[in-house]
Amino acid sequence: MILIHKATIVNEGEAYTGSLLIEGDKIIKIYRSGVPEYICKRSNVMDASGLYLLPGVIDDQVHFREPGLTHKGDIASESRAAVAGGVTSFMDMPNTNPQTVTIDLLNEKLELGYEKSAANFSFYLGATNENIRELKRANPKRICGVKVFMGASTGNMLVDDREALQRIFAEVDMLIATHCEKEEIIRRNETRYKSKWKDDILVKYHPAIRSEDACYRSSAQAVALADKYGSRLHVLHLSTACEMSLFNDAPLRDKRITSEVCVHHLWFSDVDYERLGTRIKWNPAIKTLRDRDELRSALQLGKIDLVATDHAPHLLSEKEGGCLKAASGGPLVQHSLLMMLELAVQGVFTRELVVEKMCHAPATLFRVKNRGYIREGYFADLVLVNPAKPHTVAAENLFYKCGWSPLEGYTFSHTVEKTFVNGKLVFDRGKIDDSVRGTALEFDR
Repeated sequence: MILIHKATIVNEGEAYTGSLLIEGDKIIKIYRSGVPEYICKRSNVMDASGLYLLPGVIDDQVHFREPGLTHKGDIASESRAAVAGGVTSFMDMPNTNPQTVTIDLLNEKLELGYEKSAANFSFYLGATNENIRELKRANPKRICGVKVFMGASTGNMLVDDREALQRIFAEVDMLIATHCEKEEIIRRNETRYKSKWKDDILVKYHPAIRSEDACYRSSAQAVALADKYGSRLHVLHLSTACEMSLFNDAPLRDKRITSEVCVHHLWFSDVDYERLGTRIKWNPAIKTLRDRDELRSALQLGKIDLVATDHAPHLLSEKEGGCLKAASGGPLVQHSLLMMLELAVQGVFTRELVVEKMCHAPATLFRVKNRGYIREGYFADLVLVNPAKPHTVAAENLFYKCGWSPLEGYTFSHTVEKTFVNGKLVFDRGKIDDSVRGTALEFDR
């Protein structure tokens, strides 16, 4: 047994000093006061005085690049980065090579997870214009959802056939997660900027090409389809203030239409393009300070339901060029929790809200079985954070296979000290136990 002793437990809207007992892969006891002496004698006691004890983060949107794109990252490398950042479970996207658009390919990817992943895992089944039969065959207890690209992105899995899109919303009986950007608006904007800049469009114009109108019109279409067919819709990586009018602040358990914001849209704004260039080029684009601040406010108010990363590593050589040539996406899964806790230090959020939106809400929204909370009988997916030990992001302490971060040189006020996955200490003060393997998430649907 492992006893995490005298930690500041941040969980379910409160913070208190307590201790937690782990046996096997489960939390078997939470102590709010003293721990019996016989428990201390029988346990491996970890003194956690002064440390925060949080549930493990569940990231509902990552691109770990396996199979087929493993020069950028792979399940082994990026899951190691995840646990180094306190992320104990992830949900991986289907735009790999081959694309995860059949049940057979999904099963192959699950086997890769069991073989290689340091964290717990699930994989989306990707939608295309032609694979409605595969989507309807999927078991909702085994996969996190169906991913629909309503805007073209890395991997070009655009679903642009109107009838196919309607059938997906009408006939797929599981969560539909969407990337929403209106392709015809993007192409029209791109043509206008090409007329002036040819193919050398500066990256600062990326949010003008992938504009707020492109985002809003596509998100509104997704919401309208979900309303019409009663679909379970989850809109990913919101990036604009105007999209907030599409969502409400009802309790999460009562919603059939939910939304996500990514840490980069809460952290950066368009003023950062001059300093960081294509290192912060994402789809959807990082937009204005007003958009960033409205996203922060919507998260606080409950219009946005959870926080993720859209972790999408590329080699730095692939990030070269301007608005049209540089790859979109970047690595963030190792630092998302630190970013959110830093915003809490700045007074933007509270620690309790960070835990709610990164741990509790993903578990509730996806109905992940027995994870995302510090509760007796739940899996011991846990993170110990030192709030008094700064951490400076540098190339030498990155676990990303791509070897870079847009946060290099930034010093966070917190450090992730230890991460437990299913009761096993997988990350401990900068070192990873490569013998630890996560397991496939189960869904209570």
